[in-house]
Amino acid sequence: MTLARKTLALLSAIILSTFALSLFALAEGTRTWEQSKFEELTKGTAKGIALRSEGGLELAPVFKALATTPSTYIWSIASDPGGNIYAAAGSPARVYRITPDGESMAIFEPQELQVQALVVDKKGIIYAATAPDGKVYRLDPGRLQPEKGAAAKPGSNASWSATPYFDPGSKYIWDIVLDNSGALYVATGDHGEIYKVGANGQHSLFFKSDEVHIRVLALDPKGNLIAGSDGSGLVYRIAPNGEAFVLYSAPKKEITALAIDGAGNIFAAAAGEKRPGSTNPGIGITLSTPAQTSPAPGGTLNAPAPSAAPTSPFPAPGLGATGGSEIYRIAPDGAPSRLWSSHEDLVYALAFDHNGRLIAGTGNRGHIFAINGVDDFTDLIKASATQITAFAAAPGGGLYASGSNLGKIFVLGPGPESEGTYESDVFDARVFSLWGHASVRSAGDSNVEFYARSGNVDNPDRNWSPWTRINFTVAAGSELKIPPARFVQWKSVLHAGNPAPHVDSVLLNYLPKNVAPEIDDITVQPGYHYQPISHVSGSEPPGQGQGQPRFDPPPPAVRDRDSIGIRWSAHDDNDDQLVYTVYYRGDGESRWLLLKNNLSDRYYSFDASLLPDGGYTVKVVASDAPSHSPGEALYAERVGTRFEVDTTAPVIDNLSATLDVSESGKQINRKQIHVHFRASDSFSAIKRAEYSLDGGDWQFVEPVGQLSDSKTEDYDFRITVLQPEAAPALMAGSTANDHVVVVRAYDRFDNLATAKTVIRGK
Repeated sequence: MTLARKTLALLSAIILSTFALSLFALAEGTRTWEQSKFEELTKGTAKGIALRSEGGLELAPVFKALATTPSTYIWSIASDPGGNIYAAAGSPARVYRITPDGESMAIFEPQELQVQALVVDKKGIIYAATAPDGKVYRLDPGRLQPEKGAAAKPGSNASWSATPYFDPGSKYIWDIVLDNSGALYVATGDHGEIYKVGANGQHSLFFKSDEVHIRVLALDPKGNLIAGSDGSGLVYRIAPNGEAFVLYSAPKKEITALAIDGAGNIFAAAAGEKRPGSTNPGIGITLSTPAQTSPAPGGTLNAPAPSAAPTSPFPAPGLGATGGSEIYRIAPDGAPSRLWSSHEDLVYALAFDHNGRLIAGTGNRGHIFAINGVDDFTDLIKASATQITAFAAAPGGGLYASGSNLGKIFVLGPGPESEGTYESDVFDARVFSLWGHASVRSAGDSNVEFYARSGNVDNPDRNWSPWTRINFTVAAGSELKIPPARFVQWKSVLHAGNPAPHVDSVLLNYLPKNVAPEIDDITVQPGYHYQPISHVSGSEPPGQGQGQPRFDPPPPAVRDRDSIGIRWSAHDDNDDQLVYTVYYRGDGESRWLLLKNNLSDRYYSFDASLLPDGGYTVKVVASDAPSHSPGEALYAERVGTRFEVDTTAPVIDNLSATLDVSESGKQINRKQIHVHFRASDSFSAIKRAEYSLDGGDWQFVEPVGQLSDSKTEDYDFRITVLQPEAAPALMAGSTANDHVVVVRAYDRFDNLATAKTVIRGK
């Protein structure tokens, strides 16, 4: 390229840059949009990306669906050393065996409504508990119980036989657990009992609580049974001899899940609000059965049911509870502490990953969380099932997870996804804006890609610019090479590598095009004075958002006939600071005269007597000058409705009062006072007139013609004065027959004129 061509290209670039910047009158300079907090990042769309509670993105663990069952709900799962999964399901009630490669078959179909819980012993024998009015069944490898209409597979290693093992005679069986000796503990509902069934099949009542339901069971490293109740949210520690001690009474009503680490720390999840006198399961699901008819109160979750069977409510762990969930840690010395809480998510299951980190399965959004510490967590997964209800060990250090709505089996981990993508929510700059540089704070930059796009409609699918990759590792900065527009969105793609990639925060710089402010309304109130409102420096009223009309509380208005109050509303799409000037103009005049300038408040009051009587109009001019360099400010103006000023009182003329007397013999028994006057005003109509006789009450009087609608009104009326027949003789020189008549008149602005006259008695 020749020197001349280089110079021409440089000149063109300068002209283009100058033109682009000339489109944007600075709106308090460059602005920023930053996303780093968990609450902000949850608004975006994550795929293979986990969100940290302290803010930021990282690769989520591998998560894939392994199998989908015909049942809607899976309540419990267990795995054997070969990685096979056994799932206790409902609607319809089944026990499924699912191989590590996802092949699924039903190995047990009971008559009860649910298979609520199951465990697998060291020999591969399954114990499955059904509900309601259920039993514990023992499932042994052997003869296959085929699905209806299906034939058995001769010689199949997956064939099973089911025999009743234990019937507690209780309404509900909620959970079962095996100890190292092969003894089975059975948690029941309706009477809050735990039964122990020995390896030889002998059973006994192991523990009787004063709670209605024992919901969950676990065994600690010392062989103590840990139990969680529904009703008072109690966590019990029950010694092998049956001696029980309440470790913790949770603020919630129901313990929904338990997990115990190798150090003996007990982790308990609880849900539901405690209510005095509540004895029934507070969480429920609507299922169907032809036999079960007694209702159990609680929230319900609609579930598909066979069309031939009636429906009845059946309580199930965690479903329908209100008030959110909490997770507590009870240390080996018994000290409790709260680790995690959520108003939206209900914890149904707890487990530990291969790193010993606590994992919580929740609903009713299908999220899986990793609990790292007190109020420190990571939102790992959003599953394609409404509830994550159980966990079991998977080969290689991963976890199996079960889901309900629909009944699915997933595999979680152990390693991270090879790639994850996060798309931010759409940011609205409110006005057409120039997008500058991005600042991305991250680690493992070589494994992080960053993209951005822009558009002028709020839906990115409607002809936005394409995703443009941004090189944010260049020392010169990460320029967003996207078109100027009102809306913007960013995307980050993370790739597995060493060091592990993560994004802590993303900040975009932008310059809004300055637009003129707008005055929305003007109100003029003659006869009112606005009291000043104190302002806190540097603060914005609650609820004010960028580009929205600033919310100002209306100033207190005090009735004051000598004042005129003006208030207005205005907004600026750039959210600039505004200053106001108020002008006035009289009827028939062409020039606007200054009333007040440099107003920051959106109201102004002034003394009405400063203006001659007449009709006026006000104009308010708004300027965004405080937010811009000299010469860059924009203005807006609006003219208010016409108003009138009248501070001059009417005039009363020609007031006269004469006495008309009628006599009977020598006694005066009746007299009338004939009054006449004229009231006039130079500007407004006379509104009303009144009179008072001898200091008495004011009495309304109509003008001649009755209508009071003119600037001049004549009044002509008589006042009757009655006097008794036996009135005493008047003494010479007495003033008892003198009368004082006072009249007053108001104009339309309540300006008052008064006059009086005295009638001398004879």
